[in-house]
Amino acid sequence: MAGNRVIDLSSDTSTRPGLGMRKAMAEAEVGDEQSAADPTTNALQERVADLLGKEAAVFLPSGTMCNQIALLVHCRPGDEVMAADVAHIFTSEAGGASTFAGVQTWPLASKRGIFGPADVVGAVRSAGRHSPRSRLVALEQTVNRGGGAVWPLAAIEAVADTARQRGLSVHMDGARILNAQVASGISAKRMAAPCDSVWLDLSKGLGCPVGGVLAGSRAFIDEAWNWKHRMGGAMRQSGVLAAAGLYALEHNVERLAEDHANARRLAELIGKLGDLRVMNPQVETNIVFLEPRGEQGALEIVAALAKRGVRMGASYGGMIRAVTHLDVTAEDMDVAAAAMAEVLRQARS
Repeated sequence: MAGNRVIDLSSDTSTRPGLGMRKAMAEAEVGDEQSAADPTTNALQERVADLLGKEAAVFLPSGTMCNQIALLVHCRPGDEVMAADVAHIFTSEAGGASTFAGVQTWPLASKRGIFGPADVVGAVRSAGRHSPRSRLVALEQTVNRGGGAVWPLAAIEAVADTARQRGLSVHMDGARILNAQVASGISAKRMAAPCDSVWLDLSKGLGCPVGGVLAGSRAFIDEAWNWKHRMGGAMRQSGVLAAAGLYALEHNVERLAEDHANARRLAELIGKLGDLRVMNPQVETNIVFLEPRGEQGALEIVAALAKRGVRMGASYGGMIRAVTHLDVTAEDMDVAAAAMAEVLRQARS
């Protein structure tokens, strides 16, 4: 800890808007979003639609809402959605898929959240009155619980082709798709091309205070707007928030490479300590998962770190999650690793 400063690695949603972003928000031209009269929101939606190669887009308060509305548009009650066993829509959205869309879920066994065409084929239901109807395949880019794993383009295309051959739609939870773009050198547009719908998060590595943008065909977005209205309505003068998204897309995308380098540095330093296993030793993006090997569990380690000014998260399966972002530095990785070393030393003694 430098002075009283806390190094917050609990999530990349911990970012706070900087001065440039706040200035853009303060100066945003606004209007009534629902009447398509907010020029800043319109500009954000058009920019993201172009970025992801889709006809249209809608600005929403959160990424979870993007996923849930996508399920509502693609599916009907009683349909079945398949995705990786560690997918965010299954593990981290409070059962929203069943609550709102009334869909059944089929978690596919995966390696760090990535599966293949054979997994889809094996999960597709035979037509019949006793079975739910297989309707949608969902991919997560990057895979949060896979340690920020990047879906290769060839894998996306193969799964999407297989899904379409069997009459299924394809949705991409692209919360960190721009992390994947920076890490792989493959554009978000190419990754999203095989998918019927896709969204990106503004409030994670891009550093915005709120929001996600869902994109798809114009008909898909028209239907998404119906669900947005049912689930709470327009945000009215949302240009104040959309301005943050435009600023982030202009200034905070290429710098995601710094977050990836910091995550690799943190994994390298902590991996040398011996008492923690780095789940993803080949860190691809900005997420590091750590598995305790000693007497202390994840909750104890995280609590002890917090007393030393370093925040990490206790995640599923007794794991510790650390996520890098624009509000932490390379030097912070050294400080965080030193704090972890001290916590582990005290546990051993």
